[in-house]
Amino acid sequence: MARALKWTADDLPDLTGRTAIVTGANSGIGLATTRELAAHGANVTLAVRDASRGDVAARSITDAHPDAHVEVAVLDLADLASVASFAAAWSQSHPSGLDLLVNNAGVMAIPRQSTADGFERQFGTNHLGHFALTGRLLPALVARPRSRVVTVSSGAHRFGQMDFDDLMGERRYNAWRAYGQSKLANLLFTAELQRRLDAGGANVLAMAAHPGYAATNLQAAGPRMRGQEWAVGPVELGNRLFGQSAEMGALPLLFAATAPGLPGNSYIGPDGLFEQRGYPRLVDRSKAAKNMADAARLWTMSENLTGVVYPLDAA
Repeated sequence: MARALKWTADDLPDLTGRTAIVTGANSGIGLATTRELAAHGANVTLAVRDASRGDVAARSITDAHPDAHVEVAVLDLADLASVASFAAAWSQSHPSGLDLLVNNAGVMAIPRQSTADGFERQFGTNHLGHFALTGRLLPALVARPRSRVVTVSSGAHRFGQMDFDDLMGERRYNAWRAYGQSKLANLLFTAELQRRLDAGGANVLAMAAHPGYAATNLQAAGPRMRGQEWAVGPVELGNRLFGQSAEMGALPLLFAATAPGLPGNSYIGPDGLFEQRGYPRLVDRSKAAKNMADAARLWTMSENLTGVVYPLDAA
């Protein structure tokens, strides 16, 4: 029997005339995602903390694809003022709207730190920063038919638990527990966002994706920040032995962003063993990620913490 065809970046549609924003686009799966979107005709904004690194990434794309349309803009998801400034400036310079927002940037299993607004850094960056960004860009998304928001979660959401009484890990903090909570929050956010979009009649799809075990610089960041240089070598060896490339890790994001016929609140991951590697397909999520009461509670708390209220009534 013939083997089923696997979806690859070659299956991306023509994206000419479409606009996209990818957060954390200067390296890893963010850069791989940006490269493919631009190669297929989209006008892509690399939303990055470091403009110089963003410029290097943008040049690597235009060197490979001279006709690509990319631009670099500074965005620090750990600073709500930066989120507001980025969204306002981007919306003003792109009055026709936004077709695709890829909420990709994130930090993983780092020592406890605070964002500019006093949030625990993993929850503040991975969830609250993207919550605020998506809300501020929602008018631009609503302005375009069939626009999509793709938020990057992780298999780590499965050991995540929402500790609503200690979201910021002030009473007790474990780096991996905090990471799992932030990735669970990404899925709860996606589910509640789609529910609200549907209720508001907005023609926008909220999707989620995870890259499996993609070998990027994300894995070594935590040990380096803890001063554990001895752990970096084994992490990098594990990446080489077991991880898949950033290009393969980007495929679930690209599939969620462009594949036709997907319902809202779809979750896309690799099709291999334990969803660690492979080609994109629809995957399941934990029971906790399907708890709509928690999703609604997280939404209300996120509005209160960020001060961003979604204008869905206008939609």
